[in-house]
Amino acid sequence: MQVTSKSEIMMLEELSRAARQVADSVAPSIVRLGRGRRVATAIVIADGRLLTNAHSVYDDTMSIRTVDGRTLETRVVGTDVDGDVAVLAADGVGPALAFAAQVPAIGSPVFALGMGRGGARLTFGLVSSVGVPFHGPRGRRTGGALEHTAPLAPGSSGSALVDASGRLIGINTQRLGSGFYLALAADEALRARIDRLASGESVERPRLGIAIVPSWVAQRMRSAVGLAPREGLLVREVEPGSPASTAGILVGDLLVGLDGRTLTDPDDLADAIDAAAGTLELRLLRGEAELTLPVPMVTP
Repeated sequence: MQVTSKSEIMMLEELSRAARQVADSVAPSIVRLGRGRRVATAIVIADGRLLTNAHSVYDDTMSIRTVDGRTLETRVVGTDVDGDVAVLAADGVGPALAFAAQVPAIGSPVFALGMGRGGARLTFGLVSSVGVPFHGPRGRRTGGALEHTAPLAPGSSGSALVDASGRLIGINTQRLGSGFYLALAADEALRARIDRLASGESVERPRLGIAIVPSWVAQRMRSAVGLAPREGLLVREVEPGSPASTAGILVGDLLVGLDGRTLTDPDDLADAIDAAAGTLELRLLRGEAELTLPVPMVTP
């Protein structure tokens, strides 16, 4: 039988006290978002303003439930779908949760706090990695995220990741499996986007308006119909009225280059679009024929 030492007991008691203090200070700033099975969490960040994940917002108006049991209505103020953040408005919520001064380092202790059916839910973990590439709901890569080990239950999207002082360091967004979770780091770049959203300005990034198949799948598909394998992104859908549609891109085209960049994975395409201005020069294969198409981009 293993006996816990006095120092270990004291450490556990200290952690327990810290957890209770964080729960008491942060819980009033957390609300449950949605109803039934479509639930998430939102964080009060200013008077009448809430922050959550864009993928958790499924209607222009949604109900929220506060930690003291009140049910309120909220409306969407601004969204950044690719960045997976949204700001909502609601009266009678608060207090606002303060942001931490800086993003934590690897090994820093963190608490995740969301709202379950029975009220506030708190878990403890450590920051396991920083600057992790994050892909939003439409598959677009954006910035870096915090990887941590504080367990998240279903309905925790949009919940708060806070430091030992109860200050916001991240917005939980994904469960990675094997005990690891992702949170959007509440750094200066994200806070600037949040300010834009809170003022009613939604964030839109330039996009071609296509759905694509990854290079390794595209090579197999081309080989299956007798075409020479070639690295590139296979177009499986073109959005009507989009820059891609205007330029004449067709389903089945293989995109191989954009503005001098070789396209081998979806991140290459997003990076090229973000770096470009005006008209893009797109190289593609249509069957065995190689074409170059000008694509006029519209800045949102």
